[in-house]
Amino acid sequence: MRIAQIAPLYESVPPQGYGGTERVVSYLTEKLVELGHDVTLFASGDSETMAGLVAGAPQALRLSRYHGDPLVPHLVMLEQAFARADDFDVVHSHVDVLGLPFARRAGVPVVTTLHGRLDFEELGLLYDEYAEQPMVSISESQREPIPQARWVGTVHHGLPADLYRFHPGPGRYLAFIGRASPEKRLDRAIEIALRSRRTLKIAAKVDKADRDYFRKEIEPLLNHPLLEWVGEVNDSAKDDFLGGAEALLFPIDWPEPFGLTMIESMACGTPVIAWQHGSVAEVLEHGVTGFLCDDIGAAVRAVKRLERLSREVCRQVFEKRFTSDRMARDYVAIYERVIAERALDEARRRIAMGLEHAPAAPAREH
Repeated sequence: MRIAQIAPLYESVPPQGYGGTERVVSYLTEKLVELGHDVTLFASGDSETMAGLVAGAPQALRLSRYHGDPLVPHLVMLEQAFARADDFDVVHSHVDVLGLPFARRAGVPVVTTLHGRLDFEELGLLYDEYAEQPMVSISESQREPIPQARWVGTVHHGLPADLYRFHPGPGRYLAFIGRASPEKRLDRAIEIALRSRRTLKIAAKVDKADRDYFRKEIEPLLNHPLLEWVGEVNDSAKDDFLGGAEALLFPIDWPEPFGLTMIESMACGTPVIAWQHGSVAEVLEHGVTGFLCDDIGAAVRAVKRLERLSREVCRQVFEKRFTSDRMARDYVAIYERVIAERALDEARRRIAMGLEHAPAAPAREH
């Protein structure tokens, strides 16, 4: 199958540090190539892939000297990608709403995976307008604000099975990994660690939009001997960082669409203590791969119960549910279905226009 993958340009594919969507696009792209598909990746020029790479920008925007409107390089990349749409059997867009006007006018099927939160009032109007476009969710909970969209499947994220090593533990500290932003609630993670009298290692990224929040709300909390600021980590460092932890703290305060760090942690054998928002209950199994909590007290109690969990089982659940092989095969099934549906719709259109005749009904036997 000839497949185009269109990635955001904010990070390289895969990202050099923190990054979710581009990381998933990388895992999917490489596995599709391994499965024998002809894949073209539209992404930043500093991306690394076995697929054919078409650069939408010389370098990932966040790390480059580009300070203009990020919509400009994205729109140019989309124009160039869809100009070549007939070269592909299917186009897979990961740039959310930006690709929808192009997808509507494409001569081939386009699948759009929505990677972000969808609980914004104005999005209802948008997905009403593009109701015919095939959408993929990354969790069932992500769909809830816009049930009217044309959902053709839910595909949970997956990681290469050999990306992270199994660490039998038992772990020496609690870990936090993610953006230092209000919705990720690093402040909660700090409180859980201090009340549990555990070291907390913090591998966090501070975006420009979150700098004021970080300086006012987080930085004053970091002057404590139990807290260790690590900063952004790549995949290699993340293996040791998550694998050496007693648990990953995921005390979010927003409708998480998926939560990639949860399955990264499980891949290392490290359980997760998380708040029950968004997709969390779809990813974690309470009392098996972690604990689902609703307040600080419950999370502190969960820390004391971590020895009841099996790190081997955490790894086994990852291997069963969250590998990139499973993810890629799920997407291939969706590609095949939308291609078949598009062909059927086109045949019906041609019949309605009198360009083709409907197949004759089989003769009855007498």
